[in-house]
Amino acid sequence: MISDWIFKETNQRRLKENMPEVAVIPTSAIEPHNMHLPVGQDFMHTSIITERSVKKAWKKINKVVALPGIPYGVDCNLLNFPIAIHVSQHVLDAMLRDIVASLLSYGIRKVVIVNGHGGNDFTPFIRQIQHDMDTHVFQIDWWKVGDDAYSEIFDKPEDHAGELETSVAMALYPGLVEMEHARDGKAQPFRFEALQKGWARTSRDFSKLNDHCATADPYAATAEKGEKYLQLVIDRISGFLVELAGEPVDDDFPFVKHGHIQ
Repeated sequence: MISDWIFKETNQRRLKENMPEVAVIPTSAIEPHNMHLPVGQDFMHTSIITERSVKKAWKKINKVVALPGIPYGVDCNLLNFPIAIHVSQHVLDAMLRDIVASLLSYGIRKVVIVNGHGGNDFTPFIRQIQHDMDTHVFQIDWWKVGDDAYSEIFDKPEDHAGELETSVAMALYPGLVEMEHARDGKAQPFRFEALQKGWARTSRDFSKLNDHCATADPYAATAEKGEKYLQLVIDRISGFLVELAGEPVDDDFPFVKHGHIQ
């Protein structure tokens, strides 16, 4: 059975009959996640979340499509672990620019990047392309979507390969999770107070943090927690896609129209 909301499954005839309003692109990374999670973690969970969100949106407004994801991301600070695949941000930006331009040539002016890797930052790209082209691009870091409800679901803070990521993996592909090999994620802290408190920032060489490429405790993870968070995230993303697909691109888009501010 063809799923019209999955771009790789649909066809020219179907697209001609029903051109999408919104295209959704998953972006992620291929990198080590502690000793118990697959290196394809980011790619797999981001692709699944994107497709499920688009499917849920499609049932309400059939004008959304999920494009195939970009598996590689910015991983130069993890290259001392086997095996991280690093692609520079400017290469990712260039690829996305061509994708957005292709979509625009068919009249698709709304693009959503569902990002699954903290090392990817498309903010400058979005700012520039919306200046250069008649398009509107939005970035969603999916793991942040439920930040306001995080403490209601999880016990430990997340950073990399911790409770959230492990719970999501247990819910989506439990056969690839080897909890018996998980390590605690304890990492070396910064020596400077400014970095500890976050008002100064730098890149982290993960090989200086510990020997297992993790910065969060995974031991409290459960599939039930993963399912609960996934449902929250998918509900919110799909709701946004429905709203986005249903709104015309006018002179004020995506802002409230002049004269309608409450």
